[in-house]
Amino acid sequence: MNYAETTNWMFNKFPMYQKIGAQAYKPDLGNIVELLDFLGNPHKSFKTIHVAGTNGKGTVSHTLASVFQECGYKTGLYTSPHLRDFRERIRINGQMIPEQNVIDFINGNKTKFEEMQLSFFEMATGMAFDFFAKEKVDIAIIEVGLGGRLDSTNVIQPEVSVITNISLDHVNLLGNTLAEIAAEKAGIIKPDTPVVIGETQAETKDVFIQKAESCKAPIYFADQIFDCEKIHIESLDYQKYDIWKNSELYLEAVEFPLLGYYQKKNLATAICVIDLLREKFHMGQKDIIHGLEFVVKNTNLMGRWQILNRKPVVIADTGHNVGGIKEITMQLSDMSFRKLHFVLGCVNDKDIDGILNILPRYADYYFCKADIPRGLDANILAEKAAKAGLHGNVYESVQQAYNSAMNNALFEDVVFIGGSNFTVAEVI
Repeated sequence: MNYAETTNWMFNKFPMYQKIGAQAYKPDLGNIVELLDFLGNPHKSFKTIHVAGTNGKGTVSHTLASVFQECGYKTGLYTSPHLRDFRERIRINGQMIPEQNVIDFINGNKTKFEEMQLSFFEMATGMAFDFFAKEKVDIAIIEVGLGGRLDSTNVIQPEVSVITNISLDHVNLLGNTLAEIAAEKAGIIKPDTPVVIGETQAETKDVFIQKAESCKAPIYFADQIFDCEKIHIESLDYQKYDIWKNSELYLEAVEFPLLGYYQKKNLATAICVIDLLREKFHMGQKDIIHGLEFVVKNTNLMGRWQILNRKPVVIADTGHNVGGIKEITMQLSDMSFRKLHFVLGCVNDKDIDGILNILPRYADYYFCKADIPRGLDANILAEKAAKAGLHGNVYESVQQAYNSAMNNALFEDVVFIGGSNFTVAEVI
């Protein structure tokens, strides 16, 4: 099989959460343990950092990878989902796994995979660990796929465990309260291993403290140690921050190319992890700053307040739950524009009413459905939106919605694309 045939086989053969949702989720680690044993336990041959959380875990993972790369380490990065190409999930020093490696891994292990009845994520995790081991990475940043305790990545023994924040998401699988979801995320906390919590939340704080104490794991709440103070600057290319540690200036005037109101939380979380590890990994200040400044260039991160056009300003962001959408709405309210054109497509297993109730009522909406089975029918989305006081038109595809928004927008307008990873993926 060539690469296209291989990925088609993968997408069709393995139950894929990205496409079908909860049916693809396997709530135990038996399969991944057996798979990794079959592959020679590759995950034991390199150092790791494990990153969980509802929002921000992808950004924190990419930021950490960029800093380690700038510090001269051969750095693996495993994230999900992908937006355009499966290979985005598995990178070393920003470069995607070669197509031939994907082909060889599948062809060489096809019979075993079919026999084991793997999920797509289990297979992809095995591929990532196998690739990182064969390429002899120094360290790999591993993003949790879903939850934590029962996620396929939760077989590693990391240098640091990271939990960015907790919002109500995947409630059908993880729990109906923030505390229940936090308990699942806290499952990545390991004995005698530092854990960084990105955001102190009243409902979850004690959950993390109790789990850390039971594991004798030192616990650090990043937002109680570090503060990223934004320096006001009008730019669509970067934000500038002074970073303070315990009220003392830690890094001055750092240019961070990830835009969005929520990035200061992600930046503080990443910096807290780096601060814990900087002596052990001999990380110099200049390399740390360069890692922060070049995160997009080094890792090819997409879909986080990504500017696709300037006149009109076109923004794509993959925020797709109440927590993420709330941050997006706050950021949009800080911007100046004549009119907001909002291309909106959601998946059917999110809190749609919760999302719609916090979206801006002043926008013109372009309702659409991403081309996946999980996509919410655009007509249903429009009906629900109308009840929340949002109005617009329904389109047959994401592309049609986007084209219409661009045709209607003037230079002084903003076009925003969001609601799900898949809506953003079809545009970018």
